Amino acid sequence: MIAGLEPAELPADAIEVARIGEAWGVKGWFKVLPFSAQPEALFSSKRWYLLPTERGTPTFAGVVKIAIKEAKEHSDTVVASAHAVLDRDAADALRGARVFVPRSSFPTADPDEYYWVDLIGLDVVNRQDEPMGCVRELLSTGAQTVLVLEYAVDGKPLERMIPFVAAFIDEVDLAGKRIRVDWQSDY
Repeated sequence: MIAGLEPAELPADAIEVARIGEAWGVKGWFKVLPFSAQPEALFSSKRWYLLPTERGTPTFAGVVKIAIKEAKEHSDTVVASAHAVLDRDAADALRGARVFVPRSSFPTADPDEYYWVDLIGLDVVNRQDEPMGCVRELLSTGAQTVLVLEYAVDGKPLERMIPFVAAFIDEVDLAGKRIRVDWQSDY
């Protein structure tokens, strides 16, 4: 166990946002592999919660909390340093750890911008109030983001995709857990 890693409980609103990569330099910095192209959640949170890698020999057990000194973009990657990680060996011992941050520490989204994690699980209805399905995941196609909905017909699970663009999205009601779309069930 690395000195300075505090045993902790994973917060109820914890979201997995990254994995720790290889050591970067000799002063305890490490690469971070974010799951998002815009990793603001990593930069805004000064406390990360780590779970050991699922493969290999874990260097720590259970959930630990780590105080982050600095996280920043460097070239085409993210690098970070932590108060408890003082050298390359300690940084390398974290390799593969899963990084979680509380959803409550995410920066506030701009109007008409949403975190994907907030859209997953929302019900989708069209303008005629016909149910279209429930958001299972989102896909980035490069040009746009696509909602992947799951629904069933006669007990058979099916999937529907709707572009998450203003032309088709009328309203996102996070509090009401619903998205209204301009889409028909036969599209």
